[in-house]
Amino acid sequence: MTKYNELQVSSNKGPKRVGRGISAGQGMTAGRGTKGQNSRTGKKQGPNFAGGSRTLVTAIPKARGFKSLRTPAQVVYLDHLNAFKGKVVSNQTLFDAGYISSPHQSVKVIKRGELTEKITLQVSGASKSVRDAVVSVGGTFVKTAVPLKESTKKTEKSSK
Repeated sequence: MTKYNELQVSSNKGPKRVGRGISAGQGMTAGRGTKGQNSRTGKKQGPNFAGGSRTLVTAIPKARGFKSLRTPAQVVYLDHLNAFKGKVVSNQTLFDAGYISSPHQSVKVIKRGELTEKITLQVSGASKSVRDAVVSVGGTFVKTAVPLKESTKKTEKSSK
């Protein structure tokens, strides 16, 4: 006979053994009730089942088409570049002047207005008419890659 203080008490209870005879307590229908879809084995109602009526999945229209994950280029107009007389115009200078929202995205210069000042244009894209306009006033256009964001780990190591 085991003593009260020697009892093995565990917090994990074993699973209920159903369908092991009527004397085991959960025999015959094994707690499923009598008849019906839920009493049968193997039949599961999917998450879309709505009692035989039209399911939510068929009621919602399909999302057709295509959504591009590519970020579009930021647009700068040609007449804005007159403010940079004799300077090098890059992503960083455009960002500092407030013409673009981020220096780490592609920038395309589009013709609107006239360019009167000589500049050096260093961005990732410009229309052909803009390239011609820059060269006609004595400036140059250089196609450059989009500057990458610096890693914070590199800056932490360099400061130590």
